[in-house]
Amino acid sequence: MSWLSKNNPPRWRKIPKSEYHRAEAFLREREKFCVSASARFLLLGEIKGHVWQLPGPGGEISALLLHGRRTLFPVFGNPRAEETEPRQQIPGPRFLSRFLGKVRIHSVQGLRQDAELLEDLIQEQGFIATQRIDYDLMSLDNAPRPEAGKESPAGLILRPPLPEDEESLFALQAAYEQEEVLPSNSVFNPAACRLNLQKLLSREQVLVAELDGQVVGKINTSARSFSRYQIGGVYVRPDCRGLGIGAKMTSVFARDILDKSSGITLFVKKRNTAACKVYRKAGFSTLANYRISYY
Repeated sequence: MSWLSKNNPPRWRKIPKSEYHRAEAFLREREKFCVSASARFLLLGEIKGHVWQLPGPGGEISALLLHGRRTLFPVFGNPRAEETEPRQQIPGPRFLSRFLGKVRIHSVQGLRQDAELLEDLIQEQGFIATQRIDYDLMSLDNAPRPEAGKESPAGLILRPPLPEDEESLFALQAAYEQEEVLPSNSVFNPAACRLNLQKLLSREQVLVAELDGQVVGKINTSARSFSRYQIGGVYVRPDCRGLGIGAKMTSVFARDILDKSSGITLFVKKRNTAACKVYRKAGFSTLANYRISYY
């Protein structure tokens, strides 16, 4: 970003609703890399959130910062830039100190190089992340590989959830949140978990895996951007792992979602090698490094 000047740096400003179309165009160009941020942007009409822009030399948007539901989403620069390249210069938003003094931030989420830049800016204000988790950001734009899920057990049933599945799904959701979602310094809240599950069942698409009359796995969408879905909540009961249930469930669910969208995105913890293997087997490829930092 050679247009940055030490003496006259560009200034961040809040985008008025009348200019949201410009923010949408910026996000659409990068949609595959920022489904979570785009989904939160689309919810700004119903949640209390903010969106700020950093103007480029010609007045175009060069970077966005979104806030919604206690999470900050940085969308900075070129998402295809290699992390080995010099990091672009992002001037610190002058409003950040005032904003952080009023609003408690729970997390920062985005491409790792963007998240790191924002972490640095937040740390300058005296706020230090308590935990940083790195992920592989993955995508699928074509039909899943035919071989994915062929080794699943006989009698496996994949179906939409039924009302009578709620307790079984609650047990899976609780285990999933404790294993994959909650930061290390958090305490599991059963009531919040049940509310999350109810929201998933009412708002998202969910697929259930049933084996021998028992619900043993689930998968669901977790966000929707302009033309893509994000999937998450993928969980198989520990005693049923290694049987091909996760691969079959992912393949069938992805095929159905692709009929309704231009592509699918997900992010998976780098240390979760078993899940990474399942997604790659289904045809997902790694796009970039992703990070969620908790405060």
